[in-house]
Amino acid sequence: MPTRDHIEFQDRAVAKGYLITFRSYDTWLHGDERGSVDRRYYNRFGTMKIEADADMKARKAKLLKSEPYFLGAAERQIVESAVREVCLIRGYALYAINVRTEHAHIVTGNSGKPERMMDSFKAYSTRALRAAGLIGPEEKPWSRHGSTRYLWTEEHIAKAVDYVVNGQGGELPEFD
Repeated sequence: MPTRDHIEFQDRAVAKGYLITFRSYDTWLHGDERGSVDRRYYNRFGTMKIEADADMKARKAKLLKSEPYFLGAAERQIVESAVREVCLIRGYALYAINVRTEHAHIVTGNSGKPERMMDSFKAYSTRALRAAGLIGPEEKPWSRHGSTRYLWTEEHIAKAVDYVVNGQGGELPEFD
């Protein structure tokens, strides 16, 4: 008799939560030594990241419309407050948040499509940064899109929370 994988007994139709990450503008370009993902050509399951390439990074930098945007202490606090406001208004569970100088990580409960949730986090944050006079009316603080990882189990949520709170600097844990 074949053995069954425990995954068969879990409901994979609806994610229990998401790990959402978005970066500030121009802080991680293709060709960066940390590697990157190109959604057009390299964002297929099992494909490699784009390797470090100083020439590619320089070409990408020439295409930018403004300087890199880094979040100082005041900006980080405003972004965190804006994300918390979105969660409160929309009824999203918020398990963890960590706003860094170049990106934000949010572990949130399943209340909708993660891309829409991320768009709301970025929009509220942008509006709050403008209201505080920390960015101009035309300034773009965020890179396009971001990362939305589905968390299928309570264990995945716990790993994501641990990563967001304690694990900055290491590789993301596996959630598959």
